[in-house]
Amino acid sequence: MRTEKEKMLQEDLYIASVDELREDARKSRQLTRLFNRTTEEEMGYRKELLQQLFKQVGKEIYIEPPFRCDYGSNTSIGENFYANFDCIFLDVANINIGDNVLFGPRVSLLTPGHPIDAEVRAAGLEFGQSIHIGNHVWIGGNVVVNPGVTIGDNTIIGSGSVVTKDIPENVIAAGNPCRVIRPITKEDQAYWEKEQAAYWEEVKKG
Repeated sequence: MRTEKEKMLQEDLYIASVDELREDARKSRQLTRLFNRTTEEEMGYRKELLQQLFKQVGKEIYIEPPFRCDYGSNTSIGENFYANFDCIFLDVANINIGDNVLFGPRVSLLTPGHPIDAEVRAAGLEFGQSIHIGNHVWIGGNVVVNPGVTIGDNTIIGSGSVVTKDIPENVIAAGNPCRVIRPITKEDQAYWEKEQAAYWEEVKKG
């Protein structure tokens, strides 16, 4: 017979109020409490705590305290990740974040779901659906990503969006519910490469 944790990770109905999941949550609360109390002089210690908290992390990861998560152990993060203040990861199902991803402040990744039927919901049953964030994604401040969503590579999500469905790669999307506004084009690339070249030229001149 499957444990409640196994049911949870397999995205089936489960009950969270069991000893195993309570212990996992306790460890997460402890690690995030320690992390949120660190100072700017303890950057190495911050990284150690995040390595203990998450299932997998790249070598370069930076999260601005305060930060909150359910378990941490169900979240995998790639290289060169940055998250601004007050981000929340509810990872009852897996959260997978690619390389070179940027989060604005108060981004929330929410994998939990609850039954529509009130009596079933009151019985304490819930479920989760995984969230997948591709490589080179930028998510603006106060974005909410709902259960089961995938965001494709190189995509930008505008601030304040509520992402309820999958968003493809190479687009700018925003709104509530979040919708594709336009593709990211070669003209965008040319413009920003020109701006970058001008920046480095100024740096070179001193």
